[in-house]
Amino acid sequence: MEKTALITGGSRGIGREIALRLAKEGYQIFLTYVSKPELAQKVVNLIESQGGKARSFLLDTGKWEDVVSFFQEEINKKVNLEVLVNNAGITRDGLILRLKKEQWEQVLQVNLTGAFVCLQQAAKIMVKQRYGRIINITSVVGQSGNAGQSNYAASKAGLIGLTKSAALELASRNITVNAVAPGFIETDMTKELPQEIKELYLQKIPLSRFGSSQDIAEVVAFLASPKAGYITGQVIGVNGGMYL
Repeated sequence: MEKTALITGGSRGIGREIALRLAKEGYQIFLTYVSKPELAQKVVNLIESQGGKARSFLLDTGKWEDVVSFFQEEINKKVNLEVLVNNAGITRDGLILRLKKEQWEQVLQVNLTGAFVCLQQAAKIMVKQRYGRIINITSVVGQSGNAGQSNYAASKAGLIGLTKSAALELASRNITVNAVAPGFIETDMTKELPQEIKELYLQKIPLSRFGSSQDIAEVVAFLASPKAGYITGQVIGVNGGMYL
């Protein structure tokens, strides 16, 4: 069986770049998406055009039973799952005094519960293999907080706690669990922000520039490699000095 990397939310932005980067390391890529299948197919086509192998799957990681079924039907005993990248995430911003129950629950369900069940199902496979790399994409917001994003910040802070606890539980089976915390990364989503908001963020970044999805992908590729075999339970900030 071919060594495989599973990237949730892998059809665009940071997830897309991670998928492309890990494909260059020789992994068969499994990526999930929840909308716009044409974007996922473009990533698959690009990887295949470069001599790699890839498949895309429609999967809402916020639905526990769907994730379990996906692992049973597409992963278990069919591929050598060496790497899981929990990248899928959503935002439903709002001030605390106005935040609706649905906004809170949706973000926690996808960003934290979804990441947990993916980690749980992947760990069951990796424990038997006695090898694995699990990388959770958290956020600088989970470390510093951010007004108007209490739900998102809580979900990403929770992901850091999950990372550290899983690292302790799984280390004896040669499975490392780490988190990458991006700062302000230029994506299609952030490009839509007003220029004055971008300028405010830029003033907080000592390196005086925004990050790229490639910056994140390079760190993920390192953590997924044998070179990072003695690193576990860590949160790697990729934020230009925005949070120290």
